[in-house]
Amino acid sequence: MERLLTCIFTVLCFISASIGKTGFGPGEQEWGYVQVRPYANMFWWLYYTTADVKSYYDKPLIIWLQGGPGGSSTAYGNFEELGPLDTDLNPRNYTWVKDYNILFIDNPVGAGFSYGQNKSAFATTNAQIASDLLECIRGFYKQLPQFKPVPTYITTESYGGKMGAEFALVWDRAQKAGAIESNLKGIALGDPWISPIDSVMTWAPYLLNIGMVDTADFNEIDAAANSTKDKIEKGQWTEALVDCSYTQAIILEKTCNVDVYNILTKKKCNSSLVSPQNVLLFDEDMYRNFVQIETQTLESLMNGPVKKALGLNVTHGNQSEIVRKSLMEDFMKPVTNIVEELLNETNLNVYIYNGQLDLIVDTPGTLLWVEKLEWAQWWKWLPREPLLSEDGFLEGFLKIWDKFCMYWVNRAGHMVPRDNPAAMKVILQNLTSNAYN
Repeated sequence: MERLLTCIFTVLCFISASIGKTGFGPGEQEWGYVQVRPYANMFWWLYYTTADVKSYYDKPLIIWLQGGPGGSSTAYGNFEELGPLDTDLNPRNYTWVKDYNILFIDNPVGAGFSYGQNKSAFATTNAQIASDLLECIRGFYKQLPQFKPVPTYITTESYGGKMGAEFALVWDRAQKAGAIESNLKGIALGDPWISPIDSVMTWAPYLLNIGMVDTADFNEIDAAANSTKDKIEKGQWTEALVDCSYTQAIILEKTCNVDVYNILTKKKCNSSLVSPQNVLLFDEDMYRNFVQIETQTLESLMNGPVKKALGLNVTHGNQSEIVRKSLMEDFMKPVTNIVEELLNETNLNVYIYNGQLDLIVDTPGTLLWVEKLEWAQWWKWLPREPLLSEDGFLEGFLKIWDKFCMYWVNRAGHMVPRDNPAAMKVILQNLTSNAYN
């Protein structure tokens, strides 16, 4: 009888520990803060899977990192791309929560609901961001230790790929050293800002080849891109960012305000654009076009009902500009060496996916740096395979060898989870297919 009561007590403890709180929207959730450094506080928000499972821990944990830097995972990634509700609070029928536990992290410190209490709290390098993220995960496991053995994958978008790659590397090293008890198994880099100059140098050819500019426009854009390249080669990182922004301003002028995140987005021609010449004279919002701007509706949602439901007293998004300014010197630095280390020094699955309609991180630019990686150089000569949705439609192509895979995603721009959820579902299935092996 005593043994039976002990077993019942153990089961009840496990069940109670697996039940989350009622947050905002459907399903059980958890959320909290981790002080990753003095005065630096990072916010995370977990959605337990709604899959029909005996235990939440039967499904992998997927971490989502937004881009920017300064974009909010809990806002943009959640409500605009892959969470259970959209910005109108309608159920999203392709939400990732149906198949996985999803952890949104507002990163770096100062993004979304994360906040810094003084100037020292804001990261100025990618290495600092990676270190902060590792501390955030330590804090997450401290609150929810049941997730330690659960297969875990990092997924990213845009600048989130730059941050996520180094995060995965330092996490894997800590995991191998026994400095953290966890089960990180892979990372997916979506339209990642890994080699900025490869993206910038392919903007002009991309626009010319799809018929959005003529030869004269091409030459003007290409000249600005080459000036950016010159600054990078000289290590003039802030100046390179200015020239990069100038290049983008020329593009917006010549294309009458093309949507850099999806070139097929139907937009009105904006005649009040900042002229390219003026870009060189200001820095307040110099690279705002690199960030998925949160709409007034989304900001009102986060600082209204979401903030109230989660019991938070932080103003969402009011430090995002500080985040961007703090990283100006780091913005144009490449991290291709980090991806090489992930491939050469870890056993992690490393997946890259890129939307064919993305301009800001176009597929030709991504392919350039991928094919130059010092890892299995013959990879580029492998044949591509079709990427098929569950119902057999062609959603793109893929090329895979061992733990590395690249996806060319059709009918998608910068935000692949939103633009082509059918392709994204297959990518996630492939990424996590060895989850419990």
